[in-house]
Amino acid sequence: MEIAAIFLPLLGAFVAGLFGRFIGDKGAQIVTCSLMVVAAILSVILFVQIGFGGPEAARTVHLFTWIDSGSFEVAWSLRMDTLTAVMLVVVNVVSCMVHIYSIGYMSHDPSKARFMSYLSLFTFMMLMLVTADNLLQMFFGWEGVGLASYLLINFWYEKKSANDASMKAFLVNRVGDFGFALGIMAIFLIFGTVQFDEIFAQVPEKANATFNFLGFEVHALTTACLLLFIGAMGKSAQLGLHTWLPDAMEGPTPVSALIHAATMVTAGVFMLARMSPLFEYAPDALAFVTVMGALTAIVAATIGMTQFDIKRVIAYSTMSQLGYMFFAIGVGAYPAAIFHLMTHAFFKALLFLGAGSVIHAMSGEQDMRNMGGVWRQIRFTYAMMWIGNLALAGIGIYGVFGFAGFYSKDIILETAYADHSWYGTMAFWLGLAAAALTAFYSWRLLFLTFHGEPRADEKVMAHVHESPLSMTIPLGILAVGAVFSGIVAYPWFVGHDLAHFWGGSILMLANAEGETIIDAAHHVPGWVPWAPTVVALAGIGFAWLFYVKSPDLPGRAVASIRQLHGIVFNKYYFDELYDALFVKPAMKLGLGLWKGGDEKVIDGFGPDGAANLTQRLSGVASRLQTGYVYHYAFVMVIGVVALIAWFFLSAR
Repeated sequence: MEIAAIFLPLLGAFVAGLFGRFIGDKGAQIVTCSLMVVAAILSVILFVQIGFGGPEAARTVHLFTWIDSGSFEVAWSLRMDTLTAVMLVVVNVVSCMVHIYSIGYMSHDPSKARFMSYLSLFTFMMLMLVTADNLLQMFFGWEGVGLASYLLINFWYEKKSANDASMKAFLVNRVGDFGFALGIMAIFLIFGTVQFDEIFAQVPEKANATFNFLGFEVHALTTACLLLFIGAMGKSAQLGLHTWLPDAMEGPTPVSALIHAATMVTAGVFMLARMSPLFEYAPDALAFVTVMGALTAIVAATIGMTQFDIKRVIAYSTMSQLGYMFFAIGVGAYPAAIFHLMTHAFFKALLFLGAGSVIHAMSGEQDMRNMGGVWRQIRFTYAMMWIGNLALAGIGIYGVFGFAGFYSKDIILETAYADHSWYGTMAFWLGLAAAALTAFYSWRLLFLTFHGEPRADEKVMAHVHESPLSMTIPLGILAVGAVFSGIVAYPWFVGHDLAHFWGGSILMLANAEGETIIDAAHHVPGWVPWAPTVVALAGIGFAWLFYVKSPDLPGRAVASIRQLHGIVFNKYYFDELYDALFVKPAMKLGLGLWKGGDEKVIDGFGPDGAANLTQRLSGVASRLQTGYVYHYAFVMVIGVVALIAWFFLSAR
């Protein structure tokens, strides 16, 4: 069962990719979607077996020995514990919905089989990452999703913007991946192995170990964890290595939902949760993770308020929510981070696919300034976007009912407050501010897209229509998750069944009173659980005031803070800064090495120089070929004289 749940997407990618011309587009869609449905069902079965079976239900499926070189041996195995089971459900269920949705969304694309193959390949690589039993195997999946995301973002390769976005994603992720690779090397240096169980067993005795790094004697676990976090920053678009995420919206909308909502961008969160036994003994690294996560949450939320591309707004929302997950990890609340990862997968995939339904209805239009007044024509999509926004904003009544994000976001903020550290307190207040901004830009999106007077031309408005069943059914299924996943999963993920559910897949050290950070979060002051909902409702109210009640207010507000708005609208000039610091100098260096080094030096003194010298000598020699006999006789005499001279001189 485990093997089938993981390798069926690879089989689908293989069949659609290599035999798509023979089975046709419809055949490729049937094969890939059918195999994904089976994989999703098997993932749910595995989740029930492992998550509710207790620690003894966890198992490792050994496939084969991958590397055996001297004392270094790495097996290819499938690690099946609760953390893996949760990720299997998230990856396979969301990917299954995206596969089915793509049948309708990509109906007019000429390369359907290739697209379905790429989707299935990406899914398999993500499954390889989450089922890894060692760091090397995880790195294989890590790089695999990078490759597959490059192919998917650049699916419409005839567009220059798609070319640029895919290259940007690939290169920015290489920066993070270099840190991840160094982290793996550091762990091997410390523990002498890359196998998870062997690493985790040695952590307590290595808690105070140090080594020399860049000429300094440093705490070994802190250094290794910081390097691992650099890898997570790239993959999960944390502040500094986030610039690829909004540009990746150049890919088809199903790609945005699969990669940037539920799977690839959460790889960093999963990796840090998997390595929780290391991070628990590296408090300085956790503090850094908290600060970066909190800053990411607030910075992305401010940018999201100013964007007009419907997919980019949701992309910055993803970046902001990832910030929540990371600062939850930073305060040691790993189950809360994974809880939010799971709920976020449902409502963010719902929002992305809902945005795709809007784009489909609006004949490809993505600018919200050219939308408006369409909610009556696409009522189902409108309802789905409402559900997604309610879940994202975390709306609910404490102690009664709430949408998925209400439970997972609140427990994150509660753990940050309960941490009582300076960085935990900072994360709480920045997270609370980000919650207000999230609600504001979510309803800004809703009001600009669906309400008000139509701003599209008459030709577009005449063709506005609801999406086909292949697109609306996945929306409905994801909406169920966006509504109920929080309240249903709360007791297992962060409630009274937490210890039995997670088993040994996540480590949380208790404090002096014997409490974990999750325990402490359940005893925060009464106003703390209410605060996120209150600020979210305030954000919704301000969005209504600005975009429904008084539509002239946004323009007036922007005019009063034009410089500040310009900074935020231009994404704090991160792209311009990196362009000046890295891109342009690299281009100049490359051009100089090409023109000066390659062409003038290497080619000039190498193949081109030899060819030119030969050509010159040939030209000189050709002048002797005059056609006059006396010239040839003269040369022969000179030759005889030279030969006799050489004979007598050599004889001496």
